[in-house]
Amino acid sequence: MKAIIQTPTNKLDDSLDFYSRLNFELIELNERTIFSDGKAIIEVNPDRYARAGLKLYADNWRDIADELQEMTPVIQTRTGFLLADPSGSMIYLEECGTLPSYDLAAIQTSVLGNFAGLSLETTDLQKSLAIWLKLGFKITSGSAEHGWMSLIGPSGFTVSIMKILNCPHLFFNPSLSYFNGQNNPAIIQKIRELDIPITEEITVFNDEGIVDNIIIRDRGGLGFFIFND
Repeated sequence: MKAIIQTPTNKLDDSLDFYSRLNFELIELNERTIFSDGKAIIEVNPDRYARAGLKLYADNWRDIADELQEMTPVIQTRTGFLLADPSGSMIYLEECGTLPSYDLAAIQTSVLGNFAGLSLETTDLQKSLAIWLKLGFKITSGSAEHGWMSLIGPSGFTVSIMKILNCPHLFFNPSLSYFNGQNNPAIIQKIRELDIPITEEITVFNDEGIVDNIIIRDRGGLGFFIFND
């Protein structure tokens, strides 16, 4: 199973500029526009019906789709199936067998730092968990009691689901998380120098009012959490 993050755009040139300035590498610009930082693979999709979400690729999703139908509405599409978990984020189950194998080993990390996976804020933690488990993901940390869980898929892609009202900052479903420890202030400064608009400067996690975490968004509204932990 391969995982690609999809983000829509109504101005492709603006999206190309956003990802290029952040030092994402353009690894395909033919039938689709694909960027990567060596870990995350992001498809910028100008189709007017595209929505932000995660595309999961497999040869056949029919049996899983039938089982998921008992949990949530599942729509059959031209290339597979489409559903959403209680976060409202789209999950595309793609059966297209022509997806290239991208060699990510030589790609440098982006300005954003260490990619930590997809983050979702959900109104129903148990239902979200059941859906992701059905999709082949496994819990690696967290618990329902703590209000969050991280899961990893067969391809190594990580999804974190959080109970709503658990995060004291703006939250956009879906968002990508980057955790950079004590190096985060330097990364924030670099983002400022690149003139990337900052959606939120976060100070609630320290006692000195220092902006040590930020959130940015791309043209299609995909969120990016650039956090120190």
